[in-house]
Amino acid sequence: MAILKVIEILAESPTSWEDAANQAVKEAGETVRGIRSIYVENFQATVRDGKIDNFRINAKVSFAVEK
Repeated sequence: MAILKVIEILAESPTSWEDAANQAVKEAGETVRGIRSIYVENFQATVRDGKIDNFRINAKVSFAVEK
């Protein structure tokens, strides 16, 4: 049975919430191996001049703990 660890990540993108989630996985993957899943908890956005400027997410990323 694998043991998983969960970390919380905040990420943002000027494109979309989906891109913010992809960026979270990409950045976490630079220092964490064995990422199994991402659970997006919150969606937020910043607004500038009446338009969405940045899409933000709070996500939990799970990965396998190596023995």
